[in-house]
Amino acid sequence: MTHVGLIRHGSTLWNKAGRVQGLTDNPLDEDGRREAKLLGQWLSSQQWDRIYASDLIRARETAEIIAGELGIKDIQVDPRLREMNAGQIEGTTEEERRSKWGLEWNKLELGLEAPDQGMERGSAVITEIADKHAGERILIVSHGVLLHHSLRKLVPGLADKMNLSNTAFTLLVRDNGNWVCSLYNGTEHLGRKKTSL
Repeated sequence: MTHVGLIRHGSTLWNKAGRVQGLTDNPLDEDGRREAKLLGQWLSSQQWDRIYASDLIRARETAEIIAGELGIKDIQVDPRLREMNAGQIEGTTEEERRSKWGLEWNKLELGLEAPDQGMERGSAVITEIADKHAGERILIVSHGVLLHHSLRKLVPGLADKMNLSNTAFTLLVRDNGNWVCSLYNGTEHLGRKKTSL
């Protein structure tokens, strides 16, 4: 069995402002660094063999903090794990989008990466990593929207439950080519109630 821990990066100032980040390369804020450290400490009671991360700084920085807590020396960066392209809505809030494009802005062609494209890209790279390191315990630090859509394919019906919180931990097990989720959107390390299935 291969264990894959999926992690959404820690919080950023744009997260707090409700701005769509997409490919904008924002760093973590102080809360995001603290969240990543708490998650690393929580994970340190378990054995993890390696960490992969998106190449965007908010994910890489989250991975670096966690790796430091776990004593893992190398982080393997993969640009296929980066967030989905948000096109023209990148950097905007819901209020700004409604003001600029109207209440039905989400029905317009604004250059966003299609959900199914993100689903295929994300699920393919997660599966590839798991198969490459079969039998290991692997952490993957990525982004909320990409992970949400990836999970739609890996574990159908799971991602309908709720959006992933910053530094949320989702545990998948791959066995004989099948994916099973034993923890979704876990935020126990932040002192929040455990969300198990």
